[in-house]
This record gives sequence, C-alpha cells and structure tokens, in this order.
Amino acid sequence: MKKRKFGLALSLVLAAGTILGACGSDEGDSKKGDEKKKTENFKVGLVTDTGGVDDKSFNQSSWEGLKKFGKEFGLEEGKSYRYLQSEKEADYIPNLGKFADGGFNLTFAAGFLLEDAVQTAAEQNSGTNFALIDSLLMDEDFKPVFLDNVAAVTFEEHQGSFLVGVVAAKQSKTGKVGFIGGVDSPLIKKFENGFKAGVKSVNPDMEIIAQYAGDFNKPEKGSSIASTMYTQGADIIYHAAGGTGNGVFTEAKNRKKNGEDVWVIGVDRDQHEEGMPENVTLTSMVKRVDVAVYEISKMAMDGKFPGGKESLFGIKENAIGIAESQENVSKESLKLVDEYKEKILKGEIKVPKTDKEFAEFEKSL
Repeated sequence: MKKRKFGLALSLVLAAGTILGACGSDEGDSKKGDEKKKTENFKVGLVTDTGGVDDKSFNQSSWEGLKKFGKEFGLEEGKSYRYLQSEKEADYIPNLGKFADGGFNLTFAAGFLLEDAVQTAAEQNSGTNFALIDSLLMDEDFKPVFLDNVAAVTFEEHQGSFLVGVVAAKQSKTGKVGFIGGVDSPLIKKFENGFKAGVKSVNPDMEIIAQYAGDFNKPEKGSSIASTMYTQGADIIYHAAGGTGNGVFTEAKNRKKNGEDVWVIGVDRDQHEEGMPENVTLTSMVKRVDVAVYEISKMAMDGKFPGGKESLFGIKENAIGIAESQENVSKESLKLVDEYKEKILKGEIKVPKTDKEFAEFEKSL
C-alpha cells in the first residue's frame, strides 16, 4: 500500500515537473521571441556632415560603430541600419527627415554642424529619437536646450589632445609644432587648447603655430596651411580638420620623399595608414566615436535611450586616448603619456578647453 502511495506521489511530482518545465520553456521561448522581435524591428540611421562617410576620420568612425552594432545584432545593412551622406548643408534636415519618415527608431547626426538641423527635425518628429554627436543643442543665447527625444553625445577631446601634445613636445627636434583646425568653434578649440597644454606641460618654451582652415572638407587648404607651417620650422602638425586634414598628410608625405623629417598627428581614429607609404603619422588622438555610437544604439534598442541629457565619453570610458599604432612613438614618450594620463584621471591636472582656461593653465606652469 505504501509502495502504491509512493509511486502515485512520484508520478504526480514528475508530472508537475513536466508541466512546470513546459511552462518554463514557453516562458523562455517567449522571451527569446520578444528579444528577436525587438531586434528585427529596430532601425537606426546615420546622417553625415559634408565631410562624407569615408573621410578617414569622424564620419567614418561613426559608421564603423554603427556597422559593428548592426552586424552584432543581426540587422540588415541598407534596411535596418544605413547612412545618408550630406553633400551640402541644405541636405541635413531632409536627410534627418527621411529616416524619421522611414520609421527609424534612432538617427545619429554626425557633428556639431547638424545642431540646428537636429533641433528642427526633433521638434517636427517627436516620436523619433535623435543623437547629436559632438554638441549640445543651443538656444539663441547659447544656453543648452534639452529635448526628450535628443541625446547629446559629447567627448573629452581636450584630454586626448593633451596626450598627443605630450608626444609632440617630447619628439620635436625643432622646438616648433603646429595645429590645424577645421572650423573655428568651441568644439575644435578643445582640441587646440588641450594640445597646447600638453605641449607646454613638457616644454614651456615650445613654440606652437595654430591656424583654422574654415572648412572640414578642403584637403587642398589643409595642404597649403601645412606647407606654410613646415616652411616656418614646425616639424610636427596636429590636425583636427576632418577631410581637410587629408591635405596635411599629402604635404607631409611629399616633403618626406624629399628627405625632410616631418610628421603628422592624426585625429579621431588611428590614421597610421593615411601616412603610408612614407610613414609620416607620428601618432593619432583616438576619439572612439564608434564606441559611443555602438553604446547609444544598444541603449536605445534596450529601451534606455538617454534622451534629454548629455552622455560624456572620455579617458575614463576608454573612448579617448592615443592610437594603438605606436611604432614611431618613443618609449620615453609612452611612459610620459601614461604618467600624465594618471594625473588627469586623478584630477591632478584639469585640461583646458577654452582660450581663457589655457591662458590660466599656462600661467600655472
């Protein structure tokens, strides 16, 4: 009798386990189904500035981050993730609108030049999320504007620029270096002032020549400015000029062919290849726009889009630093870079972003 009761009890337990297991399986399948549906229905786009998606710099890094995200989550390129290239400023708003009209969940705008266009598009398409890379939305009084469907993705470029400034000061043989910016703006001033601070921290007597091209897509202008700087004695030039910076590499390579010992410091991504075959890239200030694009895309897909606030990426987030290609950087320079990086992380050095902050920084040296 006891055996029969035990057998019955065991049967009931096994049956219950089977039912619960089936329920658990259904629940698991349901979750997987929801995840798959969430991924399949997610669409993300990128609108470039006029520098183009193959600028070997900022826009290209943005697209690389989006491609990594798309491939990792099985999205179809051209359908679920894609880019639209802006040939002129007038293309910004229409391109942003195309993604909104196409049902894209998130649209990235590559660069501060799209600031006004993003604000207009976001106000016209409240159901679409936008991410403005490199800038905050501003009102007429230059005060930040925060919209719930816009995430401001910014970087601490001045920190990385400081580090390549350290390398430039350590390895310059002429005691004179140059900086070429694209458009004179608060953003590019961060590159300039961070670089100058790094240079002066190593050698306060170093001479720095700085000039702006007024455009991010004029390589011939970059080449012309670089030619003047090299002629004036600068042996290292750091550019933060997008496609215009390609002209700096051209000028450096031409001079290297003629036996001159000149160098370029790249920007935004590792630009080692841009200096080949003459090998003129000393190092690059790596700004991992690709990391930021990937992270913001994933947050949006997971329902955690950081709209209405600023998302800041710097050394601490491994989004700012110097390039992995270091064959032309001396061991002494790398050691010094690590020392200064620690000082920045610990708050012992506050890297200047503006002309005023740099003037105060220079006085403290």
